[in-house]
Amino acid sequence: MVSSVKLAELWQRLGYQVHVLCMGSESGTEQVSDTLTIHRRKDFFLKDPLNFGISLGFAGHARRLIAELKPDIVICNKVLFWSSFGLPLLRLSGIRITLLTDALVGMTWWPRGLLPKIIMGLGAWTWGWLVLLSAERIVTFHPQPKGLLRLLGITGKTQVIPTGIDMAPYERTEDRGQRTEVTVTYVGRLESVKGVDDFLEAVTPLKREFPTLRINVAGWYTDPHPLVEKYRNDVAFLGLRDDVPQILKHSNIFVLPSYSEGLSNALMEAMASGCACIATNVGGNTFLLAEGAGLLFTPGDRSTLQSHVRTLLSDSAQRTSLGAAARKRIETHFSWQNISEQYRELFASILQR
Repeated sequence: MVSSVKLAELWQRLGYQVHVLCMGSESGTEQVSDTLTIHRRKDFFLKDPLNFGISLGFAGHARRLIAELKPDIVICNKVLFWSSFGLPLLRLSGIRITLLTDALVGMTWWPRGLLPKIIMGLGAWTWGWLVLLSAERIVTFHPQPKGLLRLLGITGKTQVIPTGIDMAPYERTEDRGQRTEVTVTYVGRLESVKGVDDFLEAVTPLKREFPTLRINVAGWYTDPHPLVEKYRNDVAFLGLRDDVPQILKHSNIFVLPSYSEGLSNALMEAMASGCACIATNVGGNTFLLAEGAGLLFTPGDRSTLQSHVRTLLSDSAQRTSLGAAARKRIETHFSWQNISEQYRELFASILQR
């Protein structure tokens, strides 16, 4: 997951040697650098809308790796992922684990579709709850409902530390408001929960009103994909890219239309780039776009989304002011300069115990 990659980079900058155990298409070990080693276990992946990997024997492999490496700190990422399912068993072995999660899947985060929601809900309130209870500490990337934390019995061991973002690769260009072409961009996977269908249905008709409008979609998708087939004449589908900072540098408006969301790395990157941001009022989006840093709408409300985009297309001054407010909020609250100190304090307190 993207949050895992970002945090592994941050922790290395703090001086830690990091070993990552994760799932993937093949098993193996990769020595990335002197401070980062990745151990992969082959998984079986359930496709959209579940988007869930299964790797039998993962907990046993984790226990053996911990016994071999004897790490000072053990962290598990994402509640209700298969990689976290072994946490109760590891705790019974005497291993103390800090759980990091950007959302409580099946409780505050839901896939689209009734059956996937039922499956996630059942998993969340059974084994997922046990995972939460088994964690020695829990770090959420954005605030969770206080009443839910009390009901789960985890209020006392839960704190908020955002993943944050390294500001260095992201630039705010001053000439955005002067360009003839206006670019609206979405960055992320083309999965049902991301609401890309709503984004495209709402924004592509605006090309008739604004001939200079350009629409970008950057991110992984399976080929052929129905949305690509439907909108290929009106939208630039850029695929999975490693030059997202450059894409955002040349974007004016960023849209995140998710039905459920944690603390979105894509949204933070767009904010750091000074894009005028529009997002659904779910998960960490409201946390990120607080203090007037962006515009919000209800998931699936295509008319409001279209109205927000139309307003920003018509008003370059508002685009500029929203972009400046977004970047300032990232600089003030979510830059790695601030987040790194919070992780230093967390790790110091873990080591003291």
